[in-house]
Amino acid sequence: MPIKNRLADLHEEITGWRRDIHQNPELLFDTHRTSALVADKLSEFGCDEVATGIGKTGVVGVIKGKTDGNGLVVGLRADMDALPMQETTGLDYASRTDESMHACGHDGHTAMLLGAAKYLAETRNFDGTAVVIFQPAEEGGGGGQVMVDDGLMDRFNIQEVYGLHNMPGLETGTFAIRSGAFFAAADQFTIVVKGKGGHAAQPHKGVDSTVVAAHVVLALQSIASRNVDPLHSVVVSVCSFRTGSDAYNVIPQEVILRGTVRSLIEEVRDLAEKRIGEIASRTAEAFGAEAVTEYERGYPVMVNSEEETGFAARVAERIAGQATGENPPVMGAEDFSYMLEARPGSYILIGNGDSAPVHNPNYDFNDEIIPVGSSYWAELVETRMPAD
Repeated sequence: MPIKNRLADLHEEITGWRRDIHQNPELLFDTHRTSALVADKLSEFGCDEVATGIGKTGVVGVIKGKTDGNGLVVGLRADMDALPMQETTGLDYASRTDESMHACGHDGHTAMLLGAAKYLAETRNFDGTAVVIFQPAEEGGGGGQVMVDDGLMDRFNIQEVYGLHNMPGLETGTFAIRSGAFFAAADQFTIVVKGKGGHAAQPHKGVDSTVVAAHVVLALQSIASRNVDPLHSVVVSVCSFRTGSDAYNVIPQEVILRGTVRSLIEEVRDLAEKRIGEIASRTAEAFGAEAVTEYERGYPVMVNSEEETGFAARVAERIAGQATGENPPVMGAEDFSYMLEARPGSYILIGNGDSAPVHNPNYDFNDEIIPVGSSYWAELVETRMPAD
C-alpha cells in the first residue's frame, strides 16, 4: 500500500495510543481522559491552536500550512466515545472498565487522526488550514450536533468536512464510499398499550394488553411491506416488549413497546412516524384497549456531497492502490450527518478485514490499517490544498 513513509515509521507509536485509549474507554460526553490525551498530543505536535470544551468535551486542533494563498479550511473528524457493553476479547489491552468497551473502533479513529495531525504539523506541505476535530458522544449522544451548535464550523471557518469509519468485512486497508444518502436516519418510539388487567384464568373479564401489543408488533411490519414504495428503504424494529407483571397467572394492565425506525428518505421518515401512531392506536381500539405513542427523531440521514465524495474516492484510491468501491446504503446511523448538514463533505469506510462486527463484545480495531487511515487523512489535506 502506498502509505506515507513517515506514518509507516509512526505505526508502532500510534498503535500504542490506540491501545491506551482502548484500555480506558469512556462513554458519551464523559471522555475526559481521552479528550485530555488528545489535547496534550496536539499541543505536543505543535498545532497552531488547540481548543477544548467544544461541544462539552470535544477537542479541536488547528494546523496551518506553509502558505495560505487560497484561504481554504478543511475539517477532519474522528469520534472518541465507547459503548456501554462488556468486552470479551481477552486481549492484553482489553478494557479496564466494566460495562464499557471500544466496540466500534472509535479508539482507532482517534489514533489515526492523531497520527495524521502529527505528520501534518511536522511537514505543513499544504496551502491552507487543516482542522482536526475529535468528537465525543457519537454513540447516541448526538455529539456532532452539539459541536456544530457550539459554533464549530463558524469559529474555525471550516468550509469542508470529512469523516472516516472502519468497516469489518471490507478487505483490510481498502475503502468504500457512496455519494448521496449513505447512512440512515435513526428514530425511536415508545408505545404504551393499556388494557384491563385480571386473572389469567378469566381473560374474558379483562382486556389482555399482551395480546393487543403482540398484534401491534405484527401490524407495524406492514409499514415496510404495504405502506412504503418497495424501491425505498425503511426498517421498523420493536426491540423491547415489557409487561407490567412477571407473574404466570396475571394479565397485565399495561405493556410497553420500544423500538427504532431507520429510513433514507425524509418522506418515508414522515410516513413511518404517522403510521406507527395510527396502527398502534387503531389496533388497540379494535380490542377495546388504548395505545399511546411517543415518537422521537434522532440522527438525520447522512448525505455525502457529490463533488467532495468524488474527491475523497480519488484520494483513497491513491492510498489503497486500487479503485474505491461503491458501498450500498447503510441502515445504521451516524451523527456525522449533522456536520454534513452544516458543510459540504464526505464520509468514507476503511476495511477492518475479517474481524467481529462492530457493537460486538469480541470486536477489535485492526491496527494494521492505522498507517493507511492516517495516510488517507494526510493525503486528503495535501491534495485538496496543494502547496504549489
